[in-house]
Formats: sequence, structure tokens, C-alpha cells
Amino acid sequence: MGGIRVSGILAVCLLLVIGSTDAQLQLGFYTKNCPKAEKIVKNFVEEHIRNAPSLAAALLRMHFHDCFVRGCDASVLVNSTSSNTAEKDAPPNLTLRGFDFIDRIKSLVESQCPGVVSCADVIALAARDSVVATGGPFWNVPTGRRDGVISKSSEALASIPSPFSNFTTLQTSFANQGLNLKDLVLLSGAHTIGVSHCTSFTNRLYNFTGKGDQDPDLDSEYAANLKAKKCKSLNDNTTIVEMDPGSHRTFDLSYYTHLLKRRGLFQSDSALTKSSTTYNYIKQLIQGSSPNFHAEFAKSMEKMGRINVKTGSSGEIRKQCAVVNS
Repeated sequence: MGGIRVSGILAVCLLLVIGSTDAQLQLGFYTKNCPKAEKIVKNFVEEHIRNAPSLAAALLRMHFHDCFVRGCDASVLVNSTSSNTAEKDAPPNLTLRGFDFIDRIKSLVESQCPGVVSCADVIALAARDSVVATGGPFWNVPTGRRDGVISKSSEALASIPSPFSNFTTLQTSFANQGLNLKDLVLLSGAHTIGVSHCTSFTNRLYNFTGKGDQDPDLDSEYAANLKAKKCKSLNDNTTIVEMDPGSHRTFDLSYYTHLLKRRGLFQSDSALTKSSTTYNYIKQLIQGSSPNFHAEFAKSMEKMGRINVKTGSSGEIRKQCAVVNS
């Protein structure tokens, strides 16, 4: 009897191990049931990104914002309804771009393999492929994510790091996602490409402590230039500014060089210099090479892409990315 019981327990344990293994992300997840999926994404990105290279930064940001709320489950794509305000309409996401781009890719994949490829995987693949297509680093994107069925504005507001965040807030926010300080520095390096609206940092120029003052941590010459040529008032909500001046379309180390010159655009950028751990790692990156930065960035992107993913029978495969299946 005892032997039978032990054998039964072992069999159950083996099934659990097999089940958990099958439910993990894996490279080439769609090889059998939609072998052209990744090629469809890559081809579409390469065809269109040359006409809109700024989309690389936008899709990378979308992927980041998606993963920080309920994991990488495409909940950021869901439309609000009369009874629910979705993540897409939360303040941190109001300036996100690329929703139509993702929808177009999804429709192509659906026409090839209906109900197979998740919107979450489309975001992850498109973000990587767009960065690569514009000369940035490559990273592996294991697939098999499934789409979430819940999307709440309040959760996005609570979970997505703000450009106004201080170091402690950033550290906590990243730790909550299983990311460490090295990941914080590396993923912030995505600010080497892309642009921002003035509203994300004009408080540093005009009203940092509510007394009409300037952030003393911001280089005065850089601040004066921003005031004179870019954001000419506290309430400017239309002008856009390069996050990495002079190099915003090149995935290089200049973002970190600007940080050490006190020329990080956001308060959250400046915050990276407030910890000896992150400050020293920034110096280490600058002293290294671009290929080294790319390799380290790739590791953190792969790590981020695994945050609280839904696999196996969790979630669903949305037919349309903006609408949860009925």
C-alpha cells in the first residue's frame, strides 16, 4: 500500500512538473501552430518603421507600460467601456502611441492563424523588432503569453513609474515587478531614443517646489535652453522634446553621459544619480562599450518581458486586441 501511495505521489509530482514546464514561455512557441507568426510581425515592422522611426520608442514604452500592470498581458490595449475605465485611459498612458500599428499586425496574424497568437506576444515582438530595425539592440523574445481579461485605469496609475518619481519610489516600483537596481538603470536607458511632451518635466523648469523655482539638480545651462527654445511656459502641452538631445534616434550611451552632466530630462532620470549603486553602474556603462550596453539592456528586456505572464490556460487569446472576448 505504502509503495502504491508513493508511486501515486511521484506520478502527480511528475505531472505537475511537466505541466509547469509546458506552461512557460519558450522561443519559437508558435513554430507548429503558426510558423509564420514572428516573420509576419518582423516584416510589417521593417516595412513601416522606416517611415515612422519614432514608433520604436513608442512601442518600447507601450511594452513597458503593459508589463508593469498585471504583467505582460496586453491589458494596456483594451478599450474602456461604459462600466470600466481601462488602462489605456489612465493618465500615464494618455500619450502612448502605436495602438493602430499593433492592431494592424494582429489582423495580419489573425488572417494567417485565427485565435492562436496573443496580443501580448505581438506587443513584445513588435517592440523588439522596431528597436532592431532602427539600429538598436536585439533581444530574445520567448513567446506563449496569453492576454488578460482585466484592465483598470486605477491600476495603471498606481503601478507605472512616473517621470516625477524619486529614487525610493522607482526602487520600490521596480522591486514590485521583480526587477533590481541594475534593471532600473538599464531599462531607463531606453530614454536614449524618443521624445517627451513638456508636461512631463516643466515643473523642473518653472515650479519645482511650488514656489516658482527651478530644480537645482537640473543643469542651469540646459534648463535655460529648454525654457528659451522648447518649453516656454509651465502649461505648454503640445511641444515635444528629445529625451537624449542630439542622439534621440540612436540607441547609444549618450543618455547616461547626459545624466552625469545633470541633463536628464525627467526627475526620474536625475533620480538615478542619487544612489551610489545606480550612479556607479551608470559610470561603469559609460566606461564600457555600446555592444556591452546593448547586451546588458537585452538581458533586462528579456527579464521584463516575463513579468507575471499568463500562460497555459490562463487568460485568453483575444480576437481583437482592444476588446476582451465575449
